[in-house]
Amino acid sequence: MSAHNRPVSPVFVVLVCLAFCSRLSSMKAASICTNGQTGCHFISLANLFDRVIQHSARMHGISNDLHSEFELYFLPSKNQIGRVSHNCHTSTILTPNGKENAQRIAREELTEVILKLLVAWRDPLWHFHQDMAQHHEFNNFSSNKSLEMSDMVHELRKGVQKVVEKMQMLGIISPSIGNLGTPEALLASDSAEWRLMNDYDLLYCFRRDSNKIQHYLKILKCRIVPEHGC
Repeated sequence: MSAHNRPVSPVFVVLVCLAFCSRLSSMKAASICTNGQTGCHFISLANLFDRVIQHSARMHGISNDLHSEFELYFLPSKNQIGRVSHNCHTSTILTPNGKENAQRIAREELTEVILKLLVAWRDPLWHFHQDMAQHHEFNNFSSNKSLEMSDMVHELRKGVQKVVEKMQMLGIISPSIGNLGTPEALLASDSAEWRLMNDYDLLYCFRRDSNKIQHYLKILKCRIVPEHGC
């Protein structure tokens, strides 16, 4: 038999098919990931959730640290702490009370609550950092934490927006969700109510809300991708 008529090995055919299928699969993943742009990596919805949950946990940890340090520097009396009344500017945002209620409401509604809370803290935390930088009693390390906390809210909001876009692309939630991240929505959220809070109230309220955000993200993940760590 001549070299031109040599039969093709079945193993070779299988290997070529596997290579082609693998390439095709990676091309599909890239097209989903990039939206027409090159050079990004495919990230699953579960992975996106894990990232924002970890970020929210770090943010809540910093809010706890700052709250404790603020009490140490400015509220030395435990009796004084007990008399403080907390008027949170986010009280007008209706949030589910408890895990069971958070599990009952629609996924779109829970997603909107998370975004509303993050948007509501954009300006207050930045101004809190500016205020803290002027307090000599509040050390530079704590002042840097307040700046980091402000930046983390901004980054977490962008991360949650990515999760929303992914869920919309997969048809999990309505395309109308997520408009809270637009510049118009951010400008509309600039309420003067937070300016009436003192610094201790602001830290107390943010610690409370950051804890809510962390738990709501965990609940949302477990409702949508329960097979990944729930």
